[in-house]
Amino acid sequence: MIKREKAKLCLQLFSTFFKIGSFTFGGGFAMIPLIERDVVDKHKWMECEEFVDMIAVTQCAPGPVAVNSAVFVGYKLAGVSGAVATLLGVTLPSFLIILVLALFILAQGKQMLLQKFFMGVRPAVVALILWAGLKMGLKNIKTPCDYCIGAAGIVLLLFLNIHPIILIITAAVLGIVYQNLSAQGER
Repeated sequence: MIKREKAKLCLQLFSTFFKIGSFTFGGGFAMIPLIERDVVDKHKWMECEEFVDMIAVTQCAPGPVAVNSAVFVGYKLAGVSGAVATLLGVTLPSFLIILVLALFILAQGKQMLLQKFFMGVRPAVVALILWAGLKMGLKNIKTPCDYCIGAAGIVLLLFLNIHPIILIITAAVLGIVYQNLSAQGER
């Protein structure tokens, strides 16, 4: 890739993820639908299936899913410089917002307005996370086995309070076993 084109792509990656980081409250999971819209739908940097695979991998890696996703996309498109551009783009807005809020709180001495703000934002964050989960689920749950694994995961998580890491590992193992059995059945 020519240096000028790579620099232009890195700037575009930075601005895309800066915009996402600036207008998303509620953490990484609330950013997923916005990242998908820009990366898959708008810029077509990834296919939908590749995006879903990336989300699965970035959830398993340590750190916030939005940061991991940004770095993954940046590295895929422009190597280390792309990863740095997306990392800065997605994290810089949060840093600046927290800095401004801290200065505001110090200056005002009261947090009532800030608490009311967060009380209003909270339901919107829940809706964004729910929408991202439903959208990815509807695109990826295709077979009866997928429905069974998903339903079992929800039951185990909600009613038996099984740790999500255990559920993810178990679902991964079940998926591997199912795929192997399916491949053997096709032979």
